[in-house]
Amino acid sequence: MAEINLAARTSGNDVVLDALLLRLHTETACRRGGALGLRLADLDTTRGLVRLTEKGAMLRWQPITLDLAAHLDEHSRDRGAVLPTDQLLPYRNGQAITSRRYDHLWKRIGEQVPWVAAQGVSTHWLRHTTLTWVERHFGYGIARAFAGHTDSTGPATTTYIKADLHAVAAALSAMTGQSHPLAVADRGSGP
Repeated sequence: MAEINLAARTSGNDVVLDALLLRLHTETACRRGGALGLRLADLDTTRGLVRLTEKGAMLRWQPITLDLAAHLDEHSRDRGAVLPTDQLLPYRNGQAITSRRYDHLWKRIGEQVPWVAAQGVSTHWLRHTTLTWVERHFGYGIARAFAGHTDSTGPATTTYIKADLHAVAAALSAMTGQSHPLAVADRGSGP
């Protein structure tokens, strides 16, 4: 991750935007479409949340660090966002980014960090990496909630394995080393 972030921050025509994109995807494990759809109204800087609309028009609030929330707010407002419907991650000229931004970002990073190109690292790879970390440190139920998976298909136990926003915030806090206002301490190991 350090090599990827360094390459993004030291090349390209909008390193601030690229760094924010990578950080957003690392902290939330959101899909491209979730980030592309973010508007100013989808950011809660007080509670450290973004409202993601992803696959199948599923809507969810996802914890982010207060630091990232502040940077996203500053970025969008510096680039002209004032209305609730204005994009949260615009270009310098205020225009909406598209999936082409991601294509160029990963091509550029792959040119600077050869293993990125060789391994096919992408935004989805960031999602997988974050979710794997969460699952290994906090368990399957919290990883499912972190990913925004609410379906109950699969083994019958998936019906019972659930986590709330507070548990997701606790996992984010542990992953980033930053406290989160919605994170709760471990409530014990038994029912």
